[in-house]
Amino acid sequence: MTWTLAQTGKQDGRVAIVTGANIGLGLNTALELAGKGFRVVLACRNLDKAAEAKADILRQQPKAKAKIECLQLDLCSLQSVRAFADRYTAKHKRLDLLINNAGIMMPAFALSEDGFESQLAANYLGHFALTGRLLPLLEKTTDSRVVSLSSLAHNWSNMRFDDLHFSQGYNKRKAYGQSKFACLMFAYELNRRLQKASSKTISVAAHPGVSATNLGQHFPRVLSALFPLFGQSAADGALPTLYAALGDDIQGGDYCGPKAMQQMRGAPVKVGSNRASKDEAAAKKLWTVSEKLTGVKFLS
Repeated sequence: MTWTLAQTGKQDGRVAIVTGANIGLGLNTALELAGKGFRVVLACRNLDKAAEAKADILRQQPKAKAKIECLQLDLCSLQSVRAFADRYTAKHKRLDLLINNAGIMMPAFALSEDGFESQLAANYLGHFALTGRLLPLLEKTTDSRVVSLSSLAHNWSNMRFDDLHFSQGYNKRKAYGQSKFACLMFAYELNRRLQKASSKTISVAAHPGVSATNLGQHFPRVLSALFPLFGQSAADGALPTLYAALGDDIQGGDYCGPKAMQQMRGAPVKVGSNRASKDEAAAKKLWTVSEKLTGVKFLS
């Protein structure tokens, strides 16, 4: 039977963090979680845009008025990640869902303030550090989940361990693919480590297929115009994330995406990923490298 939001009952008392919740997939994810009764923390780089997103959610979910919170988070800054985690843990005593959603796609070459290629920083390394800093609270919360957003683009590149930051020549498509490959490999490895530690927290992954969001802003205009023809709305694109976060049949290590048109659109289902994403030796290496780069060590 196809999963739908209607299969999930009220979730009053539970708390979710959604990164990049001011627009697109993140906004739609936060909207639906708020509708289910979650207290939702909108973790956004721009607080003005976060406030606009909060107002948008409250227009559609007026009963969520006291349950939407905006906190500043810049995933391209390890200092910001640390400050966010400190503020959150000082205020909240539980964390049921961490939705590692925020991302950028194929921008011009740039380095983060910590010296990382920007897509690897925003899409993966920032989320690695955030997860590590919030994991103690996740593990104290019954039935908690970490949902990491990957992409069909994980097929575009493996990990370039010899040049992670493209110092020898930038290819924005491969850089995006590497970042999303890293997210998926991280989700799998995190779950293996949680299982080894006998943790009740699970790690899962999701991808939106081809969705009409702001991520395509750096695409050629002609290509962006084709998105609606073979893709789906941001609301539909958020459904695999919501299934991964809320589905009763979800198990640690699952990967969710659209069912139809080679996972480009359709109802959310469990899907597969390429063989390289399941390479445990490479995943362990990525974990070690990520700890070194971010200075955040956990489950080692």
